[in-house]
Amino acid sequence: MVRIVDVAKKAKVSTATVSRVITNSGTVKKETTEKVLKAIKELNYQPNLLARQLRKLETKTILVIVPDITNTFFSKVLRGIEAVASEKGYQILLGDTDNKDVKESGYLNMLRQKNADGMILLTARIDHQLVDILAKDYPVVLACEYTAGSEIPTVSIDNIGSATRASQYLIDLGHRRIGFISGPLNSVLSRDRLIGFQHAMLQNRGLIQSSYIEEGDFTYESGFNKMLQLLALDKPPTAIFAANDEMAFGAIKAIKSKGYSVPEDFSVIGFDDIKFASIFEPPLTTIAQPAFDIGFNAMELLMKLINQENIEKSLFILNEQLVIRDSCAPCRLEP
Repeated sequence: MVRIVDVAKKAKVSTATVSRVITNSGTVKKETTEKVLKAIKELNYQPNLLARQLRKLETKTILVIVPDITNTFFSKVLRGIEAVASEKGYQILLGDTDNKDVKESGYLNMLRQKNADGMILLTARIDHQLVDILAKDYPVVLACEYTAGSEIPTVSIDNIGSATRASQYLIDLGHRRIGFISGPLNSVLSRDRLIGFQHAMLQNRGLIQSSYIEEGDFTYESGFNKMLQLLALDKPPTAIFAANDEMAFGAIKAIKSKGYSVPEDFSVIGFDDIKFASIFEPPLTTIAQPAFDIGFNAMELLMKLINQENIEKSLFILNEQLVIRDSCAPCRLEP
């Protein structure tokens, strides 16, 4: 079946431009219109009239899909989304998937049933083919996570580069036995952060020991339990990189439960810089994501899609920052 994206590629224009030509809305140059019409004819494209009609029925509601609402990182992202949404007269409908694929896919039907004018996904674990198909007819934006090869507008950070930077900081402090507690590896950002950690270790000719890598689930409890496993090793790591702050807090709690202290005995670094990171004891060294800006930019992109405005690129990478606090110190042990 020929899709609107096929017409856009053949005419070498955006899907929004094809849509404006089909609906005769907005200003499109005569030359561009002729190219689009020619591509439509050659491909025998049949516009999805039903989807177009449904799009005209505004709900002034945006659906935001969150993988885990208990993760406080997403509260900042939601505030960024809300800042733009309220200004534009939209309300937010929140969908919490609890990291379950079935629930994630179910929310896609809400957009098809026109319960919202557009959708922002803060997770990329949903079948990317389903999302790509949906995005051909409805406004969809990805934030935080991404799907490789997708043309859906996406706002994120460089997770590989960020994790490399965090790992390098521990290496520069003299640590060579560094453990890593990842998030669930069915998540692209978890895999990217693991890749970044491995990249830093290899760059410094460090030994990547499989026993030093544990898969958590981004929760405090998993950070605690995985750290206990690392402490039980004959030669435990001297530093830990946890793929988010909540797991870092759990790791520090586990270290203290065994009578050790941070950073005197073990260094710990996190990721996200949630609010509690600065008031935890000790204050956590971490990678600060621009969470508010991620949400703000994602909502602005979605508004452009809803208004059928042209978007020049599909991937928007924002800058992160290494925030140095008190949870890391130079290594005092032999490698």
